[in-house]
Amino acid sequence: MTVRRTLPQRHRSLIGAWCFVDHYGPGEVSMDVAPHPHTGLQTVSWLFSGEIEHRDSLGSHALIRPGQLNLMTSGDGICHSEVSTASTAVPLHGVQLWVALPEAHRHTARDFVSYIAEPVRYESASLRVFLGSLAGSTSPVTTFTPLVGAEIVLDARARVELPVDPDFEHGVLLDSGRVSVAGTELNLNDLAYLPTGSSQCELVNHGAEPARLLLIGGEPFQEQILMWWNFVGRTHEEIVAFREAWQGESEQFGSVDGYTGVVQRLPAPALPGVTLKPRALPKESL
Repeated sequence: MTVRRTLPQRHRSLIGAWCFVDHYGPGEVSMDVAPHPHTGLQTVSWLFSGEIEHRDSLGSHALIRPGQLNLMTSGDGICHSEVSTASTAVPLHGVQLWVALPEAHRHTARDFVSYIAEPVRYESASLRVFLGSLAGSTSPVTTFTPLVGAEIVLDARARVELPVDPDFEHGVLLDSGRVSVAGTELNLNDLAYLPTGSSQCELVNHGAEPARLLLIGGEPFQEQILMWWNFVGRTHEEIVAFREAWQGESEQFGSVDGYTGVVQRLPAPALPGVTLKPRALPKESL
């Protein structure tokens, strides 16, 4: 299955506290990701089609379906598995996103929340707001920094002026259709970046069919993070300790019950032979 990683990239590492965006499918594939660890982040799973079974070391067991947010908080350490189900022949298609936890909360307890984001109409668009608030719709899910996340479906030939928080920077991922964001036409799978300062986001669908986008945003994240493999930390030494704890099957991450795959744990890759460095913050955040 093709996976398009649009964040981080050379020109931008973060949009608010959003630090990772993988956009995958659609594809007639079977996904089986064995238990693997996370630290210092929240995982956000959002599907456009298909179904994934989630299990984690908190004891959570959930089916991830389109229109349903699944938010897992790692704290100091958690592990989870993700397996596509055989209950549907619908192609697997969606996004996997990570949110960096701020220093004040990155040692918080493990957590897992599911929330069904019902669609609401705004002008010529349908919105599913799964985090934060947008155009009068608000998610009840708690975040550790101010954030917004929403799926947007624009009607054919529609033009919409979305009201957005001027204190937020935003990213708009184009999943389908021909769309301009703030006057710039995107290619499929592009992630447009909008800096702080604007109270509106203009979206124009140039096509004769509905178009789908994902909007993410938040207040600029003012802390440097170090991201390697599935870990978010602050220093090279911290990442080394996380890897050693996972390889040593430490209780820092716990274990996943009920996973039946052939490989019971994904091994961590070898560390590079250099000191890992934190990501530089964008100049406007310094």
